[in-house]
Amino acid sequence: MTIAASPVAQPEAPLLEVRDLARAFTVSQGLFGRASARVRAVDGVSFDLDAGSTFAIVGESGCGKSTVARLLLRLIEPDGGSIRLEGDDLRALDPAALRRSRARIQMVFQDPYGSLNPRIRVGDMLAEPLLLHTHLDKAARGQRVAELLSLVGLPTEAANRYPHEFSGGQRQRLAIARALAASPRLIVCDEPVSALDVSIQAQILNLLADLQERFNLAYVFISHDLAVVRQVADQLAVMYLGRFAETGPAERIFAAPRHPYTRALLSAVPVPNPERAVTEPALGGDVPSPLNPPSGCAFHTRCPHARERCATERPVLEATGDGVQVACWFWRDLPPAVGVTESSPPDKTLSRLQAAFLRHSSPPS
Repeated sequence: MTIAASPVAQPEAPLLEVRDLARAFTVSQGLFGRASARVRAVDGVSFDLDAGSTFAIVGESGCGKSTVARLLLRLIEPDGGSIRLEGDDLRALDPAALRRSRARIQMVFQDPYGSLNPRIRVGDMLAEPLLLHTHLDKAARGQRVAELLSLVGLPTEAANRYPHEFSGGQRQRLAIARALAASPRLIVCDEPVSALDVSIQAQILNLLADLQERFNLAYVFISHDLAVVRQVADQLAVMYLGRFAETGPAERIFAAPRHPYTRALLSAVPVPNPERAVTEPALGGDVPSPLNPPSGCAFHTRCPHARERCATERPVLEATGDGVQVACWFWRDLPPAVGVTESSPPDKTLSRLQAAFLRHSSPPS
């Protein structure tokens, strides 16, 4: 008797697939702006994102991370590469199809003061995506607006107020509610907490995490704050002058960074451990001008481990064997780096501090 083989389960395709994404800008320079130059803001970026997970992009100001965010939504047009959302090539969509696709991908901008129209009441602002992307009648739209406000922790009477009547954290909650209105699969968050106080940042991050778990949302999370990224990221990409220097599972990169740039960034993260070894020197110099980037590896002018090859040949992302990819010729030769997985001092430090406290606080015998 022949037994039929069981079909092999195929892995689920990523929600978002980005391949070789590129964008350059023409910049005027020289006397009276008569000369021009091309700036490669994004230069061959690729990544995948699964439903219900967060892909974070971190880097210094001007590295191109916010340009990636705008390219994903076609707020600006790419020069090359592909963007596939649930298998659909977003670059191939005509204007009408692109408008329909906005229901699946939304954005939360950095500035909660500038991203909301001050002349429109909150209820009308939240109802606008419903008018564009649903067939709900007026009563159903009003009910949905009340649900959205409740989801982000605001009272239903907020629908009758204007954005200027809310605090910064509340405005960002409104921006999140607006992004949720059309029931998207993916939300691009461009520095969503950088303009907020630290205590409010934690509230917004908790809100985003709760919404992700409830609706299986995927996030592309743009930030320059490694402490924030460590709390939210499943996958992480470290960006430098338009390219990814290192990318992979966030916990592995934070625990054992390979690229010299990642190592330097993480060595500067404050850790509550007075005995933590510092293995990387502080970065020197400024980020090179994107108008005239260095030859070879763009980081070699600031890298404490640079060699002759780094100045002449540009490295490509290379797999390290544990899901991480790193663009460095000599990452294998670098000494082990200390990650930032420690959340508290080791036991021996605590014991030493406790002993010292007891020794000085005990009454004399």
